[in-house]
Amino acid sequence: MKTINIKRFGLAFGLTGALLYLGCIILMATVGREGTVQVFNNLLHGLDTSSIIRMNIPWWEAMIGIAETFIISGIIGASIAAIYNLSARKH
Repeated sequence: MKTINIKRFGLAFGLTGALLYLGCIILMATVGREGTVQVFNNLLHGLDTSSIIRMNIPWWEAMIGIAETFIISGIIGASIAAIYNLSARKH
């Protein structure tokens, strides 16, 4: 069974997470508060997000969020690849 390159898989997960975060930024900037609430209410199966959506996010806070999302997603991707590789060795 083949193995997964841990660094590449982690990078792919990290970049995917950062792109999703960037998509959220674009969504919030284009559809406004009500549209943002509607999208997230739909994604979260009707959970009312109106009380937790904050629209006035400074640019520096958004950049920190992208970096944090990239790091966390990268760690998740690397962990998945490492666990997969370990389990592939046993078979």
